[in-house]
Amino acid sequence: MMVKSLFFRLASEIEKIGAEIAEKTEKGISADFERIFGFSWTEAKQWLVKSGTNLIFAIIILFVGFWIAKWVGRLVVRILTRGKVDAGLITFLSSLVTIMLKVLFIVTAITQLGIEMTSFVAILGAAGLAIGMAFSGTLSNFAGGVMILLFKPFKVGDTILTQNLQGTVKEIQIFYTYMHTSDNKVIVVPNGPIANGALTNFTKANVRRVDWSIPISYGDDYVKAHQLILKYLSEDKRVKKDPAPFVALGELGASVMVTVRAWAKTEDYWNVFYELNKRIYTEFENEGLHLTSPQEHIVQMQEAK
Repeated sequence: MMVKSLFFRLASEIEKIGAEIAEKTEKGISADFERIFGFSWTEAKQWLVKSGTNLIFAIIILFVGFWIAKWVGRLVVRILTRGKVDAGLITFLSSLVTIMLKVLFIVTAITQLGIEMTSFVAILGAAGLAIGMAFSGTLSNFAGGVMILLFKPFKVGDTILTQNLQGTVKEIQIFYTYMHTSDNKVIVVPNGPIANGALTNFTKANVRRVDWSIPISYGDDYVKAHQLILKYLSEDKRVKKDPAPFVALGELGASVMVTVRAWAKTEDYWNVFYELNKRIYTEFENEGLHLTSPQEHIVQMQEAK
């Protein structure tokens, strides 16, 4: 019993001596640390704990943020694909959204680490403004290309008139639209003016109206001309029955103008136009009808005098 009590007392004394040595050692280390680095060991431990926590949170923000950016990019692709947006624009917009979100999460993670980003963001903003002013025309074309590919006022294969230029669209890029004229010249038009200006699309609608103004001589039988033109149109299967063709007596000027209107599929427009011209030119003369020009009418008037 006495031996046991003596043992416990000895152990207690050893523990006390160990604690005193540890305390003196820690104080000595802390003093040496503060003398060398300028701050205490306790402050260093607190800083390490805080920094470690912030680092863990920053890594979590990056991991989760990059996953969200990737998910949102795929969502954009699905939405735009359902909307039948141009494939090139889908790739560009999904990449743009993904990159912007990643940059946002990177900045957030850096801020979590305690690094001040205000000055950095201000510098980036100023640089962005300067670049935007320098490339204002290019950015306008880029915005125009996005609008064209999103809202599709025309597509590849359409014949359009824009900026007093007419041609068939062969390629729509993000900055420029390429058109071919009827004699196969290549026209490159910036997308900015196209998106912000007037545009005529000749082939967007499935059906178009074909117009003629047929000049015949004074004294010719207009009723006969009227009936013949309707006959020619009814025999052309490409001409729509509804709306019905329209023939009327038009302007009475240097010649008697017969106004003709008919509807046909857009792809048949020029064939219908040329076919009626051909029949009128080759058959009117045999029917006692005469095509005239203003000059011929003036000559006829002078001879009559």
